[in-house]
Formats: sequence, structure tokens, C-alpha cells
Amino acid sequence: MNIKAFVLLPIAVAASACVPAVRTNIAPLDPSLHLAPTCSDGVKLYTTSSPVEHPYRQVALINSKAQINGSNESDIILSMREEAAALGANGITMVEIEEPSAITKVAAGVGQVTLPRTGKATAIYVPADSAHSVEACANYKRPSWLRRHFFW
Repeated sequence: MNIKAFVLLPIAVAASACVPAVRTNIAPLDPSLHLAPTCSDGVKLYTTSSPVEHPYRQVALINSKAQINGSNESDIILSMREEAAALGANGITMVEIEEPSAITKVAAGVGQVTLPRTGKATAIYVPADSAHSVEACANYKRPSWLRRHFFW
């Protein structure tokens, strides 16, 4: 066996195992809006049962996708918070997280097919809540790039 193949093969196998747990993309809604980035701890999650109580501006649409066998709902929400924080948003309004039906999961397990879990939200900026973001991010330590982007 060639020494290069002996060295490169384990690296290639390890690299192929490093699949991102959640892929999130954003679509800014107002290119003229420039906010200072914040941290994910300073981004509140709003749902239909806990609506936004103050005036706000929509910053971006957020879409996330993850493999169902390598993630859960909290992984999707965390990824959305991180992307919203990078834009300077201090809240996200959750639209939905979709999962395949139980029958589809069983069928995929038999066929060894991976299924996606998807999430949709809107990043928002609530001026009245900006003090909360500053306080929440005062002692925030950002996770490493590997920790944020790869499933281990």
C-alpha cells in the first residue's frame, strides 16, 4: 500500500463523518437595516403562544434543515438564534418546525434513508428589548467554529 493512501484514507473517512448537524440560511428583508451583531443568548424565541408585545422590525427570513437522525428541535432553534444574532436581531418569531410522519420515519428506517427536519422563522429587532440582549451577552463566550458547525 502506498504511504500517501495510508495517511490520506483515514483523513478522508474522518472528514466525511463531519457532517453539519444543521444547515441554516437567511434572506435579509431590509438591506438598509444595519444592526450590531449580538450573541445567541440575547435572541428571544417568540411563538404563537408568547407573541411579541412591543413594536418590532423584521430583519430576515430564516430557514433551517437538519437530518432527523442527527439533530433535534433545539439544534434547529439554536442555529436560527445564532444566525439572527449575527444580523443583530434580538428575537425570532417561530413559524414552524416540520418533521416527517411516524410512518415515513419507520419506512425510512427500513430503507436506511435519511429524512430532513425543517424549520422556518423570522428574525426580528425589538428596540424596547435591546437592554435584555446587552445583559444576556455581557458574559457570553462564543462556541468554537467546529462546535457550532459540525456534529460530533
